[in-house]
Amino acid sequence: MTDYPTQYADWQARRLAALKAPDGWLNIIARDWLSEGTVSVGSAEDNDIVLPTGPAHVGTLTEDSEGNVTYAPAGGGEPVRLALSKYKPPRFTAENLLLEVTTLNGENALRVRDTASDAPHRLAAIDYFPLDPSWRILADWIRLDTPKGLTISTSKAIETAVEASHKAVFTRDGVTYELLATHGTPEAPQFVIRDQTARDSTYAACRFVFGEEVTDKTIVLDFNKAINPPCAFTDFAVCPMPPAENVLPIRIEAGEKRLAGSH
Repeated sequence: MTDYPTQYADWQARRLAALKAPDGWLNIIARDWLSEGTVSVGSAEDNDIVLPTGPAHVGTLTEDSEGNVTYAPAGGGEPVRLALSKYKPPRFTAENLLLEVTTLNGENALRVRDTASDAPHRLAAIDYFPLDPSWRILADWIRLDTPKGLTISTSKAIETAVEASHKAVFTRDGVTYELLATHGTPEAPQFVIRDQTARDSTYAACRFVFGEEVTDKTIVLDFNKAINPPCAFTDFAVCPMPPAENVLPIRIEAGEKRLAGSH
């Protein structure tokens, strides 16, 4: 079995590769809300949504009264009704552009990536706290008697309604802490957290931790894998903020530190 430091180094490499990938967070060039009606998209000035690069005319997006979106490529291509999804936004391409339609609170937005961008190559190395195996914690995974409805703010001050069905409970230095999983999947519950390192060392808004090795009763929380949210890398992301329950009164000196030049 591969030792933990080697596994962790491999995870760091995968993390960096994902950020720099064509569908990563570093090459987003636009994000525009959609509404009922038809808009044209492209780099030419006569479009409704004018992009900084790419084809002069990508095509049109039409949103109907029920929030469904159809993409019609420029040049008379066959229109395609997009299968909207909260977790896997539908994607299409146009030359160097990778476009997708995201959905938040029932509202749709067009997000555009430039796969020819040099932004991924300009990312400075992400700084991490030294690996500390004691921050890889086996926590109790407790189903709430009644799912808890929460109103979560975001990096764009857009309030979203979420429902938490479980909490992770762990002890550190004799003190018990509880975290609510507000996003993610059953296999990888997502915890949006903020701890006292946000004052000076980590991204001020929050970090993300994804649960691992989930069973009916336990979950692994590896805070060495606490990561900066997408909004730390681009202004075109909308990131959830931590619920009050996930703002911790301790310093978690593990995982990713804030990026150079960010707060």
